Amino acid sequence: MRERVLGYWTLAWVGLIGNIIALPIIALIVSIGPPLKVANITLAISLGWPAAIVGIVSSSALLAEKKWGITLTLVSLSMIITGTAPYSIFRLVTLKDIAGIGGFTFLSTIFGVFALIYWCNPKHRKSIRL
Repeated sequence: MRERVLGYWTLAWVGLIGNIIALPIIALIVSIGPPLKVANITLAISLGWPAAIVGIVSSSALLAEKKWGITLTLVSLSMIITGTAPYSIFRLVTLKDIAGIGGFTFLSTIFGVFALIYWCNPKHRKSIRL
């Protein structure tokens, strides 16, 4: 009998919905305007949208209980963390934007780190179907 992992289905659905919502939010941030416009466009094209699309595919694989879904989830979360961590720190230091995009991306980084720790649990690889 398979071992039940607490939070698996909830986080898989949150990941799918969150990544679908992330696509228009990234487009909104790119279109907002002057502060760091080049950085916004560069990060959106190089990391934001690819991470969201990989996240959608990985969440779908998790809902289908595919083992490769966990690997893809780890890749997507790593992409999110590597993009949002330096961007949020730079934005918080230079623009003092704690209540705006800088604070939002910093929270995304924190949640991404916690999600990465959760999905690294070896129970996930032992308890799902191929």
